[in-house]
Amino acid sequence: MQKGRELSLAGHDVINLAGGDPDFDTPVHIQEAAFDAIRSGDTHYPTSHGSPELLEAICAKLARENGVEATPDRVIATPGGKWALYVVLMSILNPGDEVLILDPVWVSYDPMVRLTGGVPVHVALDYGDDFAVHKSALEAVVTEKTKLVMLNSPNNPTGYVMSMASMQAAAEVCRDHDLYLLSDEIYEHILYDGHTHVSPATLPDMAERTFIVNGFSKAYAMTGWRLAWIWGPPDAIRNGRSYMTNSVTSAASFTMAAGVVALNGPQECVSEMTAAYARRRAFLLDALDELEGVEAFAPQGAFYLFMRFPNTPRNSLELANFLLDEVHMATTPGSAFGEAGEQHIRISFAAADDQLHGFVDRLARLAPDF
Repeated sequence: MQKGRELSLAGHDVINLAGGDPDFDTPVHIQEAAFDAIRSGDTHYPTSHGSPELLEAICAKLARENGVEATPDRVIATPGGKWALYVVLMSILNPGDEVLILDPVWVSYDPMVRLTGGVPVHVALDYGDDFAVHKSALEAVVTEKTKLVMLNSPNNPTGYVMSMASMQAAAEVCRDHDLYLLSDEIYEHILYDGHTHVSPATLPDMAERTFIVNGFSKAYAMTGWRLAWIWGPPDAIRNGRSYMTNSVTSAASFTMAAGVVALNGPQECVSEMTAAYARRRAFLLDALDELEGVEAFAPQGAFYLFMRFPNTPRNSLELANFLLDEVHMATTPGSAFGEAGEQHIRISFAAADDQLHGFVDRLARLAPDF
């Protein structure tokens, strides 16, 4: 993405689909809530773990949309989803504790675990098996040091939505071995073809060992606002609140006011943006189906296309550089998401239509000689 930006600054016509930032502006009623908060003087230190109004709104959302019984004492509001994930890891990991990470997976999971002193253990999911999670694969790498399983559904980078069978397999391993489970649900509202989102916290005996991490960036196009939340086990949440207090202090006061309105206000903006993503998804899948040498997993959620190039002699980093150098298209190499991502690149279709049409046109110039 940075290399694409540099080429753009040098005057080149670059199509940059490497990031995950929605091309929509934050809905106006959410913007106005922040302006109103600032004008009313809500510019002082807020409660470190989140304003009472935001914590109540998060609890109401969890009950209403996810079937999760939540109370404010089990919630932390954080400055962004990355910090929410990091707070969970800092709250429960001791040096040397192992964390199971299911590849392909978002690029920050592995380094976050390492930064907290944990040991990431990667479990590769199979493209040909629709990225299904099997209990036997998890059992094969569980040790006495294993502490946590990290899940992300809908998934970045693949767009798969975890099936109930996969979720039950992960939950069973957590129950059998007394492990925590972290469920990253940031894309929960962006779904296609009738797929639905279920939180593993609703499965039997999982509420007391599950963390839900979610936020405002993707569903409400609020990436720059840096606002997210954690719901989790009481003891760990107490640790997390202490960590918040003694590190970043809190999210910004007026962003929390905007978050309350986002959760409690009209939700048509979410469905309208998702409808646009669905239309772009359909265009890309139809167009790429006509190109030789390219395969694309049909995303069930999120707004990414995970494209496979089975005949290329290049690894994914070489392929991404080739696309950037030859036709000025910035993508993300699949290897960034773990070894299971090799031979793939990821693009985001949270981008303007002309960018996506241009991407297909430029890719067609190279097919099938990738």
